[in-house]
Amino acid sequence: MRLPPVRFLPSSSAPAVVDANARIARLARTGNMEGARATFEAMPLRTTASYNAFLAGYFRNHLPDAALRVFQRMPSRDLASYNALISGLSLRRHTLPDAAAALATIPYPPSVVSFTSLLRGYVRHGLLADAIQLFRQMPERNHISYTVLLGGFLDAGRVDEARKFFDEMPAKDVVAWTAMLSGYCQVGRVAEARTLFDEMPKRNVVSWTAMVSGYTQNGQVNLARKLFEVMPERNEVSWTAMLFGYIQAGRIEDAEELFNAMPDHPLAACNAMIVGFGQRGMLDAAKAVFNRMCERDDGTWSAIIKAYEQNEFLMEALSTFREMLHIGIRPNYPSVISILTVCAALAVLDYGRELHGAMLRRSFDMDIFAVSALITMYIKCGNLDKAKRVFDMFEPKDVVMWNSMITGYAQHGLGEEALRIFDDMRLAGMVPNGITYIGALTACSYTGKVKEGRDIFNSMGTNSGIKPGLEHYACMVDLLGRAGLVEEALDLIKTMPVEPDAVIWGALMGACRMHKNVEIAEISAKKLLELEPGNAGPYVLLSHIYTSSGRWEDASKMRKFISSRHLNKSPGCSWIEYNKRVHLFTSGDVLAHPEHAIILKMLEKLDGLLMESGYSADGSFVLHDIDDEQKTHSLRYHSERQAVAYGLLKIPEELPIRVMKNLRVCGDCHSAIKLIAKITSREIILRDANRFHHFKDGFCSCRDYWKHIQDVISTEDEVVTGQIRQLLVEIKYGNSLTFLVT
Repeated sequence: MRLPPVRFLPSSSAPAVVDANARIARLARTGNMEGARATFEAMPLRTTASYNAFLAGYFRNHLPDAALRVFQRMPSRDLASYNALISGLSLRRHTLPDAAAALATIPYPPSVVSFTSLLRGYVRHGLLADAIQLFRQMPERNHISYTVLLGGFLDAGRVDEARKFFDEMPAKDVVAWTAMLSGYCQVGRVAEARTLFDEMPKRNVVSWTAMVSGYTQNGQVNLARKLFEVMPERNEVSWTAMLFGYIQAGRIEDAEELFNAMPDHPLAACNAMIVGFGQRGMLDAAKAVFNRMCERDDGTWSAIIKAYEQNEFLMEALSTFREMLHIGIRPNYPSVISILTVCAALAVLDYGRELHGAMLRRSFDMDIFAVSALITMYIKCGNLDKAKRVFDMFEPKDVVMWNSMITGYAQHGLGEEALRIFDDMRLAGMVPNGITYIGALTACSYTGKVKEGRDIFNSMGTNSGIKPGLEHYACMVDLLGRAGLVEEALDLIKTMPVEPDAVIWGALMGACRMHKNVEIAEISAKKLLELEPGNAGPYVLLSHIYTSSGRWEDASKMRKFISSRHLNKSPGCSWIEYNKRVHLFTSGDVLAHPEHAIILKMLEKLDGLLMESGYSADGSFVLHDIDDEQKTHSLRYHSERQAVAYGLLKIPEELPIRVMKNLRVCGDCHSAIKLIAKITSREIILRDANRFHHFKDGFCSCRDYWKHIQDVISTEDEVVTGQIRQLLVEIKYGNSLTFLVT
């Protein structure tokens, strides 16, 4: 950038130059450096103050290279120029040595502002030792210098040293008092903060608000409200601080009452209410606040997206995220995490890939929590290779990341790989936690490794000092039950040091179905009835067991009992992503899809190919006592088969077909899809409620250990998981079963 020389300023031009300098500073403060530059270049006459305002503006807006070019080309400099340089270089840690060098080479006697600018930089970047050393070297100090160093002690958590320094300060203004008060609150010493507050010779609205915030941050909301009520004056920050307190305490009704009483509704308060309503499941209230807002920022959009995601309105979360991008709002960290969670839940891989690209552009790929969410997304979308590549590239890894990979491999039926990563984790010096052991035990369960599972379970206390919990016992019951050791699994339950929950009895009941053990199944069902009297799953599963054992009368009685109790049941559903649209299928309702004609033809074609390959429908997976032809017809239209048929029609041959199901895959469909994968030479990846099934060349990655029941939900007639319940509410989308994703 070419800079004109400084010209001597006639006295008659002084007001115009002062106004222009003020405009440059004002535009820079609002981030409009283009406007600031235009104003600067339009000035016929400039002073050193003009250059100083321009220089400081570039530093303020994180454009240090441009700022340095301005400084180097300034025709003349004064002490304010050097102070602006020191202050700007102190903004970034790696340029602090340059800031110190600039202070040492000022051609004028440095002022207290010069030293304080560097002091502030040391404090900002946590270099407290350097800050203390510089403070001691300062030839002159003022109340700002003292307050800056006081903040350094408090930021470092050295509250007692801060109080000693505070007491030694020759003069204390309201800023110093408020800083010390806030420091006490940050470490939970609220009583000392209140004593200091009462001793303050002068208070302002910031001091009062700091004390209110201190109470709310430490869970003393009632005391905060009492103090709030006697405040001599309040501003937006005061109201919002009290509002945050109620929301953090889960008192959303009180928060709503306060919000309605506020004289104005600032952006931060509205965003907080959206978050609070979302956390309490009050989605309509959250949307009402969002819709009434005249101004929205990235925090507003991330709040409403999070509200949708928390309440499992996943498609709305995606569409809102898309709308946010459309109007030019760049995704922030919370919105990225929320949408990664949505992509993982819906298994919309294409959208997840696009989000990965956005993360790279925003440098979110350097954040360990964001990368952990990204790995989980790829795992749940069935792309384990990509998840492993992201995992391998990131350092350092935390225990959450290791757990994601162990659990991911286990859910994909790759038990050996999961246990290999478990060993790698320990070799890397990472101590497994309880979730790690759940993943490792699940890997053993899914692959039938009984001995390895026993060894891992018995080593928990010895190797990691972890006492097995309910989840670990559930894994062991499932492992033993899969292996046919149903009696041993029951004995383990009886000797547990804690009371078994519904998950454990559900795992045992699933094993009973696998091995047709009616006696223990009835015991399990009785226990589940006591624990979850409103859950239809155990009754439906017991009906399955009666059916597979030929006890049709008992099965019929059980289904009548389910009907009489009005238990929560809904048909299962499956969905598939194609061309960035999610296509949903429900059991027996193939005509609901707009392309049902070609889907029916494909299903008929597959039936013929399956018959030629020796397939015979397994009627035990139909609960009703109907003839074989009707059973075959019922099985043909299970939702996962419809989705697979649609995938064969639409997904290019070189790509795998990825199908998601809200419940456990039907056993007959599992056998059929294995054959379909072989007949059509296609790879089919099916994610059900419990795990992944990779079908290829007539084999499945689960090695036919598909009969895993944990939450006691299975087959096309059972309870729909909450995660996709809103997909079944057709009215939200005009009765269409095809939903736009991007």
